[in-house]
Amino acid sequence: MRTVAALLMMLAAQAVSAATAREQLDTFAKGLRSLSGSFQQTVFDANDKPGKETRGTLALEAPRQFRWDVSKPYAQHIIADGMHVWIYDPDLEQVTVRNQGIEESHSPLTVLTDLSQLDREYVATEAGERDGAQWLRLKSKAKEADFEYAELGFTTAGLTRMVFKDTLGNRTEIQFSDWKRNAPVTPGTFTFKPPAGVDVIGEVKPEAEVHPVKD
Repeated sequence: MRTVAALLMMLAAQAVSAATAREQLDTFAKGLRSLSGSFQQTVFDANDKPGKETRGTLALEAPRQFRWDVSKPYAQHIIADGMHVWIYDPDLEQVTVRNQGIEESHSPLTVLTDLSQLDREYVATEAGERDGAQWLRLKSKAKEADFEYAELGFTTAGLTRMVFKDTLGNRTEIQFSDWKRNAPVTPGTFTFKPPAGVDVIGEVKPEAEVHPVKD
């Protein structure tokens, strides 16, 4: 009986590993309205030399709301409210704001809550298996993309890793953990008001390319 159970477990594991990365993305994103978790990020230069490691938390909510909070080694907050993207550096007492339509090209994570964006804005190809994960490579269709490609790595736990390579040859590797799917989002998570006294760079004004949040 134990042998039969072990065989069934092996067959199940093989069935999971046989799924393509795109199929795993579809499964992970199915019914997904909001997502939150933790991240650990390392940037490697063009010579593959690692820089400082950063850690923090992130949250997404359909259709285009996003929050990225770095806690170590320094604080930084990136909030996409559906109209604009705010980048707040407390140590510098500085806020940068831009239209979200521009910033979205930097954030392949938004495909998790809007799979229609994947085929609309990216060319997706299977990148094979490595490091125990199935990888999906995304290349932006934009004429002047800010990254060469991004890769999403999936295991039986869902999305566990992401890799970016920018146009200068730098590579960013991100590991995800503690995912919470469709959990209630704290009010105000995706809104931002610049603190008094900080410098604000950029303007808050609607433009044609901005994607407003829909009810």
